[in-house]
Amino acid sequence: MTETALDSTQRAAQEQFSKQSQRYGKGHILENVQDVAEALGYIRLPERALVLDVACGAGHTGLHLASLGHTVTCADLSPAMLERTRENAIARNLTIETAQHPAETMPHESGHFDLVACRVAPHHFSSPAQFVREAARVLRPGGWFLLIDGTIPEGEPEAGEWLNRVEKLRDPSHVRLISPSEWCGFCLDAGLKIAHHWIHPKKQPDLEWYFETAATPPRNRREVLALISEASPRIHDLYRLSNEGGKIVWQWPILSLLAQK
Repeated sequence: MTETALDSTQRAAQEQFSKQSQRYGKGHILENVQDVAEALGYIRLPERALVLDVACGAGHTGLHLASLGHTVTCADLSPAMLERTRENAIARNLTIETAQHPAETMPHESGHFDLVACRVAPHHFSSPAQFVREAARVLRPGGWFLLIDGTIPEGEPEAGEWLNRVEKLRDPSHVRLISPSEWCGFCLDAGLKIAHHWIHPKKQPDLEWYFETAATPPRNRREVLALISEASPRIHDLYRLSNEGGKIVWQWPILSLLAQK
């Protein structure tokens, strides 16, 4: 893959996550893979499934699947993130393959994988619909697509706009959080059948931790704090936005979606 193969959104994500890759290893909230384990409980995979973990970050999802005995390829735009994944694999005595490529253009054979998983990353993608089409292409017939990502409440445009504004200010490589109905539409358009989808809240660490993880510039931090101070009662209620011991906390709505080819 070359830099010229990336669009501006992909380059921004690559730069951001390469710069911050050290923050996504041990101790990061994504290290807890309970959501992945829950989703896997709904499906049946071959004993040694071929798995692709797209936009793997530090590899938490892919390494969990490798620990279950599956053959895993961890893919990411960021070479630094792939290096963190390899380091984490060595530390856990796990064997994986790595591949550097965008989510929207996968250099893998059609019909190859039993499972394509992507967790807490698609809100950075330049074309989520194209990503789903590529995921469907590389899945074998009967294979599974697992998506886990932040989402926005259906029928709550103010709340959706507010959360996307906060995320864009916190991390300029953010594109948008997508509603469950839109994700289902992408899957259906790509020829996938929706098997299960559900929303579960995920409590975020305090806002300062969140700022540090993304290296949010001071001006943007002030704008986020202003958005929080001006947030409507409905936004406070939907996201459980509160102050706990001087720390600003909230709950992201997380969508888990399983679809089958």
